[in-house]
Amino acid sequence: MKAAVSKRKRNIFFIFSIVGPGLITVNAGNDAGGITTYASVGASYGYKMLWGLLLITFSLAVIQEMNSRMAVVTGKGLADLIREKFGVKLTFFAMLVLFVANFGVVLGDFAGVAASMELFGVSRYVSVPLIALIIWLLVTKGSYSKVEKVFLMFTFVFFTYIFSAFMAKPQWSTVFKSMGTPTLELNSGFILALIGMIGTTITPYMQFYLQSSIVDKKISIKDYKYEKLDVYLGAFWGNAVSFFIIVCTAATLYKAGIAITSAEQAAMALKPLAGQYAFLLFGIGLFGASVLAAAIIPLSTSYAICEAFGWESGVDYSYKEAPAFFTIYSLIIILGALLILIPGISLMKLILATQQIAGILSPIILTFMIILINDKRIMGRYVNSKTQNIISWVTVAFIITLSLILFASSFIQI
Repeated sequence: MKAAVSKRKRNIFFIFSIVGPGLITVNAGNDAGGITTYASVGASYGYKMLWGLLLITFSLAVIQEMNSRMAVVTGKGLADLIREKFGVKLTFFAMLVLFVANFGVVLGDFAGVAASMELFGVSRYVSVPLIALIIWLLVTKGSYSKVEKVFLMFTFVFFTYIFSAFMAKPQWSTVFKSMGTPTLELNSGFILALIGMIGTTITPYMQFYLQSSIVDKKISIKDYKYEKLDVYLGAFWGNAVSFFIIVCTAATLYKAGIAITSAEQAAMALKPLAGQYAFLLFGIGLFGASVLAAAIIPLSTSYAICEAFGWESGVDYSYKEAPAFFTIYSLIIILGALLILIPGISLMKLILATQQIAGILSPIILTFMIILINDKRIMGRYVNSKTQNIISWVTVAFIITLSLILFASSFIQI
């Protein structure tokens, strides 16, 4: 009996040792830009887009599972596989666009750090350099296991949005009814908001970071069932957080007719509507989410670029062993933090432009992934099933269609 209990305990601890990359990857997607998007969706359209979020969750789970499967079967990152399959020129193009897009997101995340701390009276000239230094030291001086533990700890900050949503006292019957009732308004505002919600949920950096982190963690094919659990749990947990952000702002700001353009505006607007604690929780959540993403996205970029060109990469290496990896990471952190500190600088146009680039890049990266995972020479018997291919190709087609609508809306008033 004792032996059986001991074995169960060992199995539980082993599962927890595997879990990590999936949860971290998706939660990093709920960054300052993501929180702003979800809060704006709830404030502007109430519960009308919850059905879309539900569909995106299943697509995200399928895509993340493909990533993790490629990682454990090949032992290689996504950029490495793209270079081997498609050649250097296409890989260089993908890495260049990825760098530009990710750098814009990093700027948004450091802006989120600044804004969240200013809600509590801390100047950006104190908070941003301090957080940038802590993030840099964590990654450059730590091992993968230590870095992952810190990242996992930051995922708990997203519980603040769950608490905020319950404090807002929504009508849950209306919430769940909206999840099962597709609503589409044929106007540019609604369609662009829907595109933004999808774009911030399924992003290019996720695919590169997830696969590289699984390789870095050295998870083997025999342990794949546990990693699959991790990515499924991550997809549903990450979008559950998004769900509660939308519910929170829909139940308060939408009801009161208050429109917002940033996450910090949402936090301030919640104060008189949902109380001091809701304001505090929303602000703390913004800070934690921004810090997590400001660490993850530069790391994702470094992984991808180094893998693409065959350079050593990984948190477990020293600076001397992987100079390119740590130099790229350091440059993104330093430049991202410095630009936020320039007095009077307007970053909105730059951030919006890079988000659009990321949206255009996403279906390209997903197409690379689908082709790779259906290559029997690479994957052997672990290629996609017909159902997985249908879901993944429909997702790509849907994102491309929405991107075309986004492009067309620049010229035609819907």
